[in-house]
Amino acid sequence: MENGNGSSCCNGNGNGNGKPAPPPHVAMLVTPGMGHLIPLAELAKRLASRHGATATLITFASTASATQRAFLASLPPAVASLSLPPVDLSDLPRGAAIETLMSEECVRLVPALTDLLLELKRTTRLVAFVADLFGADSFDAARAAGVGRRYLFFPTNLHVLTLILHLPELDVSVASEFRDLAEPLRLPGCVPIPGPDVLMPLQDKSNPCYKWMLHHAAKYREADAILVNSFDAVEPEPAKILRQPAPGHPVVYPVGPLIQADGGSGSKDDAPCLEWLDRQPAKSVIFVSFGSGGALPTEQMRELALGLELSGQRFLWVVRSPSDEGAVNDNYYDAESKKDPFAYLPEGFVERTKDVGLVVPSWAPQIKVLAHQATGGFLTHCGWNSVLESLVYGVPMVAWPLFAEQRQNAVMLSEGVGAAIRVPESKGREKIAAAVREVMEGEGRGAAVRAKVAELQKAAAEGLQEGGAAAAALAEVVEKWTGGEC
Repeated sequence: MENGNGSSCCNGNGNGNGKPAPPPHVAMLVTPGMGHLIPLAELAKRLASRHGATATLITFASTASATQRAFLASLPPAVASLSLPPVDLSDLPRGAAIETLMSEECVRLVPALTDLLLELKRTTRLVAFVADLFGADSFDAARAAGVGRRYLFFPTNLHVLTLILHLPELDVSVASEFRDLAEPLRLPGCVPIPGPDVLMPLQDKSNPCYKWMLHHAAKYREADAILVNSFDAVEPEPAKILRQPAPGHPVVYPVGPLIQADGGSGSKDDAPCLEWLDRQPAKSVIFVSFGSGGALPTEQMRELALGLELSGQRFLWVVRSPSDEGAVNDNYYDAESKKDPFAYLPEGFVERTKDVGLVVPSWAPQIKVLAHQATGGFLTHCGWNSVLESLVYGVPMVAWPLFAEQRQNAVMLSEGVGAAIRVPESKGREKIAAAVREVMEGEGRGAAVRAKVAELQKAAAEGLQEGGAAAAALAEVVEKWTGGEC
């Protein structure tokens, strides 16, 4: 491959005129969602700190929020960012799935992305292009711009990747809807997934979203390799299988866990929450949060409040207004609560629980909370970033999935890995209380979950150290980009 100056992108001692070669540069396309941006940014930072590379994060105008701008501004000088121009999606049906919106936006941005990559080739030593999971159509732009190495970054886990890689065959062999399957879906090396828990975008084959997922599954095969934000110890069987070369399947490199290493950007408003934690006993608090994009229906929100009260456990709850008028992922593009969430809590709840609980609206510094010594459990929506943060800080989980791949993650974590206890589907207050108590102080399954999470915490840290599995996988990828394998 050649860079924009016509010289080789492979390593050398200079560029032929006595000057040292510029650092290798990687362009990274980020489709909408902080859950996509954060791990790709961490990958870019790791490439800079460990391998001397520079990177440009390419974002969509549709997610140019204040939160995203602040995050991008906080990145080190080696990691630049550029935004693609806005595109008109007004012709799409009202209520189109998030996955459909992201996919359509990416396709319509291919010409603009081609021009941007041509400019990066001209101004940097561009060695590779990396697209995230809903950006596979951008490989067309990289190809048009003459970028020879095209990689996919998959910000969730190997179980979900296995499902998507097998989707073309499943589309032919599974005649019914996945939710109607009589038996769990069994994929190589994976925990069996009951039909209703299969990836949400696949649950309605008549929805354009399903066709888009099928399309992405085919486009993934155009990648030279796939980098996955997971690690061997949490998914040993899928990791072993996906490492083996297979016709039509790119080689897979688990390079995680990639989480915000600096604990995330702070806020002047986060101190009271952390000060409250400072006053609690070690491992006594269950942290309750449904991620940056999740909200509960009013009735479930009420049952959760009463379940937390009934559990007798200390809690820190990030609460948002309910999702009755929309979908559980209504906050995907905007993490702020739409209305005053406290108005939807049971009457007297905050007053009755003031000695053991703290309820905060919209947001809390999640990584700082999970890292705090007072935190002993995490009631989570099972978004993969949150799962990895929980494992890195050794916090056992109560699983309450909402959308996307979260139900599938909950099955994997509770039935396979043993790192979580799942709240039963009915979401009644007694069952919520029982799950919370079990994770926090149970002697049976709760004790096993706490031990497993401690084991995975150690394995995650070891994998990222020099010579560890994740560090070695990333080093191998960088060698392919810069070491002469053109």
